[in-house]
Amino acid sequence: MGSKSKKRVILPTRPDPPTVDQILEDVGRASPSDPVFTMFQDCSQDCGTAAEGEVESRYLQSRRYLEWVEQLQEAQAQLAARRGELHLAGERLEQTVAEVRGRAL
Repeated sequence: MGSKSKKRVILPTRPDPPTVDQILEDVGRASPSDPVFTMFQDCSQDCGTAAEGEVESRYLQSRRYLEWVEQLQEAQAQLAARRGELHLAGERLEQTVAEVRGRAL
């Protein structure tokens, strides 16, 4: 009915990263009203500490995310091992059932 093999999608190659000169040229061409340059322009002293708090909060959030990813990877490995154990136990059970059936006949 359906083919198990799927067509592989060939992705285009990634472009080369920009050179330092290209980056400097891009920054040089940016207008003074570019959000990168105006992000903290209107901040008072309190805004600076709030921005630092936000940066710290995002950093901690990122750290938690990475810890969760590690925990999920460990759990995935444990589940794969348990799945293998269950598979072996199922095979042994099938063999035992076959032996019992063979003796009963």
